[in-house]
This record gives sequence, C-alpha cells and structure tokens, in this order.
Amino acid sequence: MTVWYDTTAVFGDGDVVLRTVVVTVCVHVVLRGAAVCRWCCTNRMTHGGRHCSLELAMAGYQGDYLQRFQNYLERSGEHKVIQKLIDTVLRPDTTKIADGKTGFKVLGVGSGGGEMDVYLISNLQAALPSIPISVDVVEPSTDLTQSFKVPYSFSVNTDLYVRHSITNPRLWSMPVALVARTSSLQGVPFSWNIVTCAEYEQQVKTKEDTKFDLIHMIQMLYYVDDPAATLKFFHSILKDNGKLLIIHEAANSGFEVLWKTFKKELCTNTLSDYMSAGDIKVHLDALGLRYEELVASNTLDITECFTEGSRDGEMLLDFMTDRENFRTSFSDEVRSGMLELLRNECSTTIDGRVLFNCSLSALLVHA
Repeated sequence: MTVWYDTTAVFGDGDVVLRTVVVTVCVHVVLRGAAVCRWCCTNRMTHGGRHCSLELAMAGYQGDYLQRFQNYLERSGEHKVIQKLIDTVLRPDTTKIADGKTGFKVLGVGSGGGEMDVYLISNLQAALPSIPISVDVVEPSTDLTQSFKVPYSFSVNTDLYVRHSITNPRLWSMPVALVARTSSLQGVPFSWNIVTCAEYEQQVKTKEDTKFDLIHMIQMLYYVDDPAATLKFFHSILKDNGKLLIIHEAANSGFEVLWKTFKKELCTNTLSDYMSAGDIKVHLDALGLRYEELVASNTLDITECFTEGSRDGEMLLDFMTDRENFRTSFSDEVRSGMLELLRNECSTTIDGRVLFNCSLSALLVHA
C-alpha cells in the first residue's frame, strides 16, 4: 500500500518545514504497543528495504490499521487492564524481589513506544524509593525507540492521502518522548537495544554478567518463531529471586475461540498460528518453570459488528480478523460462520448488547 502525505511541522524554535513523503507500507504488522510482525522478528524492521508500518506509525503515518487499533484500545480499555494486572501482580512481590539488593535491573522485551514500561517503572520507583533502578529495552523499531527516549516536541497538520482509502485531513500532535516528559525517569539509566529477540540473545551470550531482577513481555509472544526457546532464554537471564512477567490474551478468550476455530482462514496474514496464555502455560510446564497466573476479565461491546454498514463495527471486525476489509475478505459462508461464532461463542449478551470476551492473563514466572 502506498501512502502519500504532505507534512507541515512547527518546531520549538519556530522553524517550519513543509515536505511531501511517499512511503510503501508493510501491512504485516499487528501493533499492540509492543510487538512486531513475524517477518520483522527475524529480519529487523525492513521488508525488502521497505520500512514496516510499526516504524511509520510513530513517524506520522495514521493509516487504516493504526485507526483500527486505536479504536480497539479506546473501546476495550486494554491499557487500563494491563495497568491493573501490573498493579495486582507485581505490587506484592516487588519488595521480595529487591530484598537485600542495592540495585534493581529491569528488562523490557518488545517495549514499543514504552507506555507500559513507564507505568511499570513508576510503580517500581514508588515501591522501592531507596533502591536505584536501571532499565534495558529490547525493541527492533528505531522510530518507536526514539519516541520512547528522545526529547522532542512538535505539532503536525497532516493531510494524509491513502490512495483509494483515507482522504480526510487530521490534526494530531507528536508528544515529547516518554522518558523526557516523565520527571521521575530523569535519573534512571536506560540501555537501548534496537535489535530483535534473536539478535539480543546472541549479544547476551557474550556477556556473562547480563542478569535482571525483572523481565517483562507484554503482548509480544505472538510474534516469535519459537516461543519455548524464547521463554527458556529470557528465564535464564533472571537473577536469583527474579521474576518474568508475561501479559497476554487469556485462554478461552474470544480471540482464542475465533482464531483457533477459523485458523485456516485467519492464520494466513500476520500470524501463521495463534497462541493464548493457555498455550504459554503449556510451554512453561514443559520447561518445568514455576509461575502464578492472574486473569483480568474484560469485555468489548461489539454489538455494532452485526449492523452491516456501521463504520465502528466494520473497524472492529477488521481489527479482530486482521484484515483490511472483513466483508470482502471471506466467502459468505465463512463470514456468516465468524459472525455467528462471535455472537454465540466469543461473547455474552446482556440487555441486548453483545460483549466480546477480551480478557487478559498475567503470568508471573519465578527464577
């Protein structure tokens, strides 16, 4: 998909820059605030030299997928659910992990733009006011890492023209990078690793002292080629009494029911397979690792998905099936079957509203 847009940027010193950008966008990626597509996981952030849309998102690209994802986030409240899990799961264990230590090392894997990292680190600072915290970040997207760490601030008036798609101008603003605008993080040392998980593993193998008190993986294990090997490696670099926090779509959620029932039709684009927290637990059990689980129930009102022509409903269907256009991507029979499954197996109906099960699971794995 080719995106054409003109950008007028006003910087802090008053300079104005007008430019026209033409980019070819990879549509493989499923953005969850952290993850990159399966192809990117093994080939950095390019596809034949073309930048992945995950990078372009933070550079001003606001195409169809980003709109669908933002719509899903707002309607489902997913980030709030993740924050609740962080609060509930980590709070009782933080002081135990740090007991007797003079420093606390954190590793974020697939941190994206850093929103959840900042929330988690702020919680750690509140719980451990006298212990210095240091943070390593593993994120293959250069642009998302920049949005996490580099202090800049400008507003952009963008007329975005996606051929045969978006023609409405939008006014948006790019915030100051998270680290720069979070005062409590100013004294926290960060180490930025713009590499894939596999590349990071190769780097760490040459450093015997690379160990962490807390490692977190939030909505990112969908996109690794070998989940068991990934879990084994990151568990191996935990310090004594350390913890690995995994937040993922819960077992038996609506997403698992939908994607496993229609695996043949759905696992052909971004994912070649679907994995829920239940599948992760199978890997953890096989590795003989000890863990605790907390499931946070959450629902999303998808009533509008059953009203053909509803823009919000279509956006949700496109997001949940990872398609550009749900209505034209499947045969009548498959489409009808998916809608029936979404209503009757993936959701509950209360007072005429269809509530999709989008619960999340937190797995706290012990060293």
